[in-house]
Amino acid sequence: MTITSQHNPALKQLRRLARKHDRERSGRFAAEGEDLIAAAELAGRHALAGYRVAGSGLGGGDFVDVEASALTAVSTLGSGTRVIGVYEQRWATAPSGPCACICTASATRGTLARCCARRKAFGASSVVLGPGCADPHAPKAVRASMGAIFVVEIARVESIAELPGERVALVADPSPPAQSLAGLAGPVTLLVGAEREGLPPDVVSACERTAHIPIEADSLNAAMAATVALYEMTRRGGRDHDTVTTK
Repeated sequence: MTITSQHNPALKQLRRLARKHDRERSGRFAAEGEDLIAAAELAGRHALAGYRVAGSGLGGGDFVDVEASALTAVSTLGSGTRVIGVYEQRWATAPSGPCACICTASATRGTLARCCARRKAFGASSVVLGPGCADPHAPKAVRASMGAIFVVEIARVESIAELPGERVALVADPSPPAQSLAGLAGPVTLLVGAEREGLPPDVVSACERTAHIPIEADSLNAAMAATVALYEMTRRGGRDHDTVTTK
């Protein structure tokens, strides 16, 4: 059976997942496009529901055929999509090292998603969100994560005190260079500030160490700063527990 109308009850429910309130209430999120569906399958994440353009055969036998126009109408992509899967949100009960942590409202969906992807590339264990942080399951964040949303452990914290291990603040002021992070032993939490504001003074003072990335420009964006720091932490090998926090 093929769904022919965008007003089909199942498609209406799917469209609601574009809203944060409905994602939080249902504990679900949607992923659009062949690449994300393939990433979910590779990660062993089974779709709770799936919809594909009729005749495409995408997504496996459990996905429902939908006329292209109807699927485009419920897509969050301007150009439409050929396949959409619905997945369960998974949250860790507590952060663990190594992890990338986004902990304030200044962390955008794009920054959050890119940190998820960098976390996957450099082997950190989780991404940690603080109060007011962007939603990692928002459609744009899911797309920008490039599939990392299905393999990265995500946790939430209410305060910096909940972050594991030694806490290191990345700052613009002269401090030991980020290369020095490779020599730290044990769990480490790295906090990275927003591009303009940086880390609040009280956050910096709550950290055991500071570090900076020597550059010729005025600043790096938060995701790039996290990327450089993760690279420095892992390039010499031997780290068992690293945490990255961006503010």
